[in-house]
Amino acid sequence: MRQEISPSKLELYLFHEGTLFESYKTFGAHPVTLNGVDGVKFTVWAPNARKVSVVGNFNNWNGSHHTMDRINSTGIWVLFIPGLQEGELYKYEILTQWNSVVLKADPYAFFSELRPNTASIVHRFGNYEWKDQKWMSLRAKSNPYHKPLLIYEVHLGSWKLKENGELYSYRDLAAELIPHVLENGFTHIEVMPVMEHPFDGSWGYQITGFYSLTSRFGTPEDFMYFVDQCHQNGIGVLLDWVPAHFCKDIHGLGRFDGSSLYEHADPRRGERPIWGTYSFDFEKPEVVSFLISNALFWMEYYHIDGFRVDAVSSMILLNHDNPLPERLTNQYGGEENEAAISFLKKLNETVFMKYPGALMVAEEATEWPLVTGPTDAGGLGFNYKWNMGWVNDILKYMKLDPHERVHHPNLLTFSFFYAFAENFVLPFSHDDVVHGKLSLLDKMPGDYWQKFANLRLLYGYFMAHPGKKLLFMGSELGPFAEWKDKEQLDWHLLDYPSHRKLNHYVKSLNRFYQDTSSLWRLDHEQDGFGWINHSHKENVLVFTRKGKRKGDYCIVVCNFSTNVYNNFRIGIPSPGSFIEVFNSDGDSYGGSGQLNDGAIMAEKLPYHNQRYSMEITVPPLGIAIFMKQTKKRRGRDNHNGK
Repeated sequence: MRQEISPSKLELYLFHEGTLFESYKTFGAHPVTLNGVDGVKFTVWAPNARKVSVVGNFNNWNGSHHTMDRINSTGIWVLFIPGLQEGELYKYEILTQWNSVVLKADPYAFFSELRPNTASIVHRFGNYEWKDQKWMSLRAKSNPYHKPLLIYEVHLGSWKLKENGELYSYRDLAAELIPHVLENGFTHIEVMPVMEHPFDGSWGYQITGFYSLTSRFGTPEDFMYFVDQCHQNGIGVLLDWVPAHFCKDIHGLGRFDGSSLYEHADPRRGERPIWGTYSFDFEKPEVVSFLISNALFWMEYYHIDGFRVDAVSSMILLNHDNPLPERLTNQYGGEENEAAISFLKKLNETVFMKYPGALMVAEEATEWPLVTGPTDAGGLGFNYKWNMGWVNDILKYMKLDPHERVHHPNLLTFSFFYAFAENFVLPFSHDDVVHGKLSLLDKMPGDYWQKFANLRLLYGYFMAHPGKKLLFMGSELGPFAEWKDKEQLDWHLLDYPSHRKLNHYVKSLNRFYQDTSSLWRLDHEQDGFGWINHSHKENVLVFTRKGKRKGDYCIVVCNFSTNVYNNFRIGIPSPGSFIEVFNSDGDSYGGSGQLNDGAIMAEKLPYHNQRYSMEITVPPLGIAIFMKQTKKRRGRDNHNGK
């Protein structure tokens, strides 16, 4: 019997080599039929255990009944228990080398009990019938660099709650979240981690079950339905993924077989004091098999379109976010974590080999080069990186009184010196509106009207700046209060005119972004951007965003002052008749109505180092965008700000 349930020699070799990238099909609990008998096959890696048993309700949690067999010196234990079925609760009872007994959840469990309970649950995949074939086929052929990408970051536990305070289920969210995302003009949803975690307040970033969908919101099939419905409605789904560290809860991965198994044995490298967690040991090939398999698992079984990979800086740099009295170094004397770097390269190579249309987005906060560069050129191999430097600078700038902004132009313009060094996503994420950092609206200076005008300007500049986009949930409502993870969003704000008008603005801006190819077609190429005026004398920036086709460009005018500028001359690169296609100062957005109506003919008068120029009205604390007039393009018809 042991021969029939044991992993093959090839599986064992690949697992210990760090290349068993479908290890979830080998390890964990799998309902099978052996010799005509139905039951469950269990496989677990615990090389330093003296004894491992499977325990559950079926044996009164008594480890003396179902002892597992060890496969020679591989450190892998197996057992087939006849009669067990899907839905059984179980754990591994492990006797350590020090004769202590620990009860552990299955590292490869596909489902788990609802917190605070911690048992794993036997689950069989294959019962869900997917209907997203068109999306999956198109994704495999897609080129994300030349398409609009506007991500709505969501924490499922606080987006919306039922009247009695209960959480929405995955199916509830499919019915309400998807229409909201469509109505507001987003292309993708990014879900904060949905892997099983014990503490709600960790928001999913401190995980115990990397393969286990959290049961807070329903079953694996319920989440499949959510993803399926997203895809059928043309919305991509990304997951936050946390391969850097894991929590210390006793039933989790920490000290799994009594030793430092998944974490590094050196506590200086195996622990993250700032987070109170363990760091994965990327030097162990089995850990590499576990983690890369985990990424592929979510893409295979849940049709996930990609990942935002959390805390990459803390993975690749030994001393990042690791306040120790001594500086850690590698074998060459540097601070690079060579094993983690190798892991990330292998991860991205493997994902893109199997899923070429995937999105792999790094949350990386340092000046590490080539994060989105190909691995054969020395890069980490991601296709996107969060531009956290841009977020830090623009928020510092926007917090300034408009009269002070003229003295800090670098905060506004420095990002253009490196905007094309990586493939960037510009993220206004949950990190920017929590822990006393204030909401985006409350960061804005000035009186009530100016706060909203500044926020409209910020969002407009965000859309016009090179790079793909991410906006945290609730930002479309303009809350004054920062995010509260134990409460739902402030939906009541839509009853107030200023917030309702801001929401109308966000919807219009998002649709305008998607409809305007010059704002995203060449996001990652220098040819997609051009300066017209960046002297900043009047707190006004003027630049162009360009598409692929000749003549496909728009002129962006951003006024970071409270002044209205009439008869304001700007240089333009070509002759013709121009119209205003977007203006944040429209009445329906809550603005003062300083618009440019009708066509404006370019004059053959050089200005701003351009051969032509024209005079416009520049709205206060506003953004105005101009394009050449065509028969189809007649101004703000489709993005009405009046």
